[in-house]
Amino acid sequence: MRHKILIAGSGGIGSAAGLILQASAELDTEVIMADRYMSAAQNAADYINDGTDGNGASPLEMPASGLSPELEAALKSADIILDCLPGSQAPRMATYARDYGCHYANLTEYVKETDEVTEIAQGSDKGFILQTGLAPGYINVVAHHLYKRFCDKHSVEKVEAIDMRVGALSQNAKAPYFYAYTWSPIGVATEYVKDAIVVKNYKTEMIPSLSQTDTIILDGKTYEDDFTSGGAADLPKALAGKVKDLSYKTLRFPGHYAWAKNIITNTPAGKDKVEHLNETMLSKIPAVEDDVVIVHASVKGQDSKGALRAEEATFHIYPSQVGKHTLRAIQTTTAGPLCEAARLLLTGEYSGPVFQSMIDTHSFLNGPFVKGIYGEVK
Repeated sequence: MRHKILIAGSGGIGSAAGLILQASAELDTEVIMADRYMSAAQNAADYINDGTDGNGASPLEMPASGLSPELEAALKSADIILDCLPGSQAPRMATYARDYGCHYANLTEYVKETDEVTEIAQGSDKGFILQTGLAPGYINVVAHHLYKRFCDKHSVEKVEAIDMRVGALSQNAKAPYFYAYTWSPIGVATEYVKDAIVVKNYKTEMIPSLSQTDTIILDGKTYEDDFTSGGAADLPKALAGKVKDLSYKTLRFPGHYAWAKNIITNTPAGKDKVEHLNETMLSKIPAVEDDVVIVHASVKGQDSKGALRAEEATFHIYPSQVGKHTLRAIQTTTAGPLCEAARLLLTGEYSGPVFQSMIDTHSFLNGPFVKGIYGEVK
């Protein structure tokens, strides 16, 4: 059965999702690449078709607000909307999905908009998978998987700690900022400034981002991590009373956070901190293509006999070839889970709002789109 997929947003992640879908034999798909600018939509469709020797991708100009006859026609024929637009657009696109009978999946970490989409999706016979990218997204599913595996293995129901760590990094970095852009600059600035959700002693709290920089060694390499917003998804609520401490932190090279915190602290009076940090980083830090994404999840607790145990998983993902194109690690690690969510939704097994804790972890983690990028998870 052929599925028509409307991808809203034709940037790096939207184009990658379209390419992954068209290059795969797992789903028979036709993708519509929608964007506010027809040039961007056309470029994305051409990129996908050139990379797959096909014509399965077509462009669509989408108005900045409201409907056009062309967008309405596309919505009427679409089976699912994959939302790769800025998070502020999520309620709008989710409303279209509800009104036109489409499944829906998005990437945004924005809390307010996620709450709005949840309300929109209530009672729908279509599935709305929320926050299904990298972080939030994959990291939450793998952490939940490790939690369930720990509890089954050690015959317990509670654990001491769940730690989630993700870093989208360049393969090289220079002083003084020790960083290079691999994804949205404004996304980086936002997650550094907005508060983070953590669980401390079984209580969910909001704490300032970048408020605890620590050193961590993964596969013999030294990184630093700190709290940032958005990455915990719904796990604090889903595992309430079952985990004493839970946190999401972003991985960086040592020295980066001291530089970033200095910029934030010295924001001029009356200026928005996110705007100031974004402008400063854009003027100082280059964008790169050769990136690496590091994902680390761990669960720690006592077994049924009181011995302290841990379950851990670490992944390093580098740029890879999809079809005839090379995708950056941040593209595959974000777009892959989105495509996996589409596969799950198109099976018809999910309806209404679907959070990360509600996804079947084994099916998701070992599904064709995710497994091909991250590898198998037992």
